[in-house]
This record gives sequence, structure tokens and C-alpha cells, in this order.
Amino acid sequence: MTRVAVMGSGSWGTTFAIVLANAGAEVRLWGRNPEVCTEISEQHTNTRYLGDTRLPDTVDASTDTAAVLDGADIVVLAIPSQTLRDNLARWAPALPPRAVLVSLMKGVEHGTHLRMSEVVRQVAGVGPERVAVVSGPNLAREIAVRQPTATVVACEDPVAAELVAATCSARYFRPYTNTDVVGVELGGAVKNVIALAVGIAEGMGMGDNTKATIITRGLAETTRLGTALGAHPATLAGLAGLGDLVATCYSPLSRNRTLGVALGRGLDLTQATAVAKHTAEGVRSCGPILELARLHGVDMPITEQVVYVVRTEGHVSIRDIGVRLLERPRKPEGA
Repeated sequence: MTRVAVMGSGSWGTTFAIVLANAGAEVRLWGRNPEVCTEISEQHTNTRYLGDTRLPDTVDASTDTAAVLDGADIVVLAIPSQTLRDNLARWAPALPPRAVLVSLMKGVEHGTHLRMSEVVRQVAGVGPERVAVVSGPNLAREIAVRQPTATVVACEDPVAAELVAATCSARYFRPYTNTDVVGVELGGAVKNVIALAVGIAEGMGMGDNTKATIITRGLAETTRLGTALGAHPATLAGLAGLGDLVATCYSPLSRNRTLGVALGRGLDLTQATAVAKHTAEGVRSCGPILELARLHGVDMPITEQVVYVVRTEGHVSIRDIGVRLLERPRKPEGA
């Protein structure tokens, strides 16, 4: 039986622990909050993030990092992206020497412009063959109640990718493997920013034409950035690109879309964040993503406008965003 440590007791970390347990793995979950860990271990719920959804009885949780990591074949990292470096630096001495490290995080690090897998490799001092990423149309609350979906497990080493995929393959959760780590990660990171833009349009009362335009052109700028960094265009047209983008932009379960809707209705960033309740990664990652694009000469106009809204904390005329986008010089669609 594969032993898995899941580092993070938020909605996606807890949900992925459910998937792993249902797939037959031995799962131990780390959380910062002792009360949450006790609830998971004794009551088999995580009401803060997943309501009354019941977790498998085999999932245990603890605040003891060493105990959770001890003997793990796979270590899953499921914490906010901008906290990864500091947390992983503390955990690194306890990481099992041959474990595959799996990132569920979707973002680009402030300052370094590194993708999450690159941060993992740098801080943990491991090679690319030991770092995998998981991304796809994976809204946690739907998966927690066993609604069917698919995902992508990417690693430069196909054997490691297959190990992770086999370990999380459940009747309702179908993982595909890929070696395009760059494409899978960037699809997951940028879709959060595009979902903010779609949410803003929704909050302003815009219809499906507007939202479909943002999604499609958002995919275009995601693909431009991905290919500039070595990703395969087909990856961005797949589950980790288009699939994740559509789910995040249209679902009311999406925190990024929810926060965007609040901004579009006239709330400032602080108020909108309160409405979203939990971390909306697009707010934290939009700036580093735009900086990364500019470093590589990639045009990302939708991301640029979202960054403008975030940096002014929502204290702007939201309607000016659409004007600025529509007044850009015309060009061929594929350019």
C-alpha cells in the first residue's frame, strides 16, 4: 500500500486526501490548526472547508510534521502558493529521501517568478524526476462528494507520473499523465487570473458573449506565455488548460470567479475578499504572472487589466477595463 503525506488541510488538500484514500492509499494529513486535525481524525469531517462531507475513516490528521512525513512514498503539497518556500524550508529535513513530491498549487512566486515545481526543486534540493504536479478541472467541493472528473499528473519522469496517477486513480477521479510540467502548471496558474476577469464581467451584468470572449482570449494569452516558456500548445488545449479554465470561469464554486463578481458589483478588494471567504490565488499570482510574461516579451492584456484592478484594490472604474481592452489595435486572431 502506498503511503501518502498530504501537507495542507484546506479544501483541495482535504479533498485530495479523500481521493487518495478512496483509491486505496494510506493517507496522513498535516494541518496547522489542531482543532481541524482533531475533527478530521475523530469526526471525519472538515466543516470549515467541506461542510458536512464525510471523509474516509482511514484519513488521519496531525500538526506533527515529522509524524505525517515519516515513511511517505509520496508527499503532496497543498498550501497557498506564496507560503510554499517558507513552509517547505521548515519541512525539508523531514522529507523522506526517495519520496515523490507533488504540487497541487497553482501560482507563480513573487520576486523569483518561479513556478511551484521550480520552488519545490530549489528548496528541497531534488531533481525534476522527483517533482510532479496535478492540475485539471478539479473543483474541490464537487470531487469531495464523488462527482466524476479527470485531471493531469505531469512529471518529467513518466514512471513517477504513473506512480502518482495510480495512487490517486479512483472510480470518480481519472488521472492522465503528461511530461509537460510547464504547460500543466501555467494553465493552472493563469486560469485563476482569467476567472477573476470573467467574474468582474459577470458582476457588471455582462452576458455570455462577453464571458466567452474573455475565456477564449484568456486561453490565447495563456498559450502564448506557455509556448514562450517551452510548453506544448496541446497541453493548454487539454484538461489542465482549457478544461480547468472553463470550470474555474463558470462555476459559482470558484473563489476567483466569486471574488471577481464582487469586484464587478463595486466592492473594493478587501470587501470582495471577504465575500470569497478563502484564498483566491489569482489575486496573489496575477502580478508575478504579468512580470514573467514581460520578461519573455509576451503580451497578456487581460492579465494586465486584472493586475491594474488588484493593485488599485478595486478602487477604479471597472468599466474602463473593457474600454482599454476593446480599444487595442486590431490584429489577426492567431497573432
